[in-house]
Amino acid sequence: MPGGAQLSVTDLRRAARHPVDYRVIGEHRLHGDVLMHVVNISANGFMTDGDIAMDRGDRVTIRLPQIGRIEAFVIWNNGDRAGFQFERILRLDDFMKMIDALQPNPKLRASR
Repeated sequence: MPGGAQLSVTDLRRAARHPVDYRVIGEHRLHGDVLMHVVNISANGFMTDGDIAMDRGDRVTIRLPQIGRIEAFVIWNNGDRAGFQFERILRLDDFMKMIDALQPNPKLRASR
């Protein structure tokens, strides 16, 4: 039985990304607590900036407003930025409430 994450990124890159400035502590099974700076987010995943010592396929658990705890898998990491795919697609109503919490300034929110 093959192990590891089943990562699919082909069409998910077209998802609308929302710019955010959100610092969160991720839980990684080897590295323990990892400080992460999320700079954009979509219903499929998020991107961080800053050096994160994780490789493609690594799993991390984060806590998001309205969503709660959710696992995400590293899709790519180029040293100073990394892309993550959520274990599941977020429900639209929960996602929009999360965006409202992460982007309190309405001018930063994408038009709906």
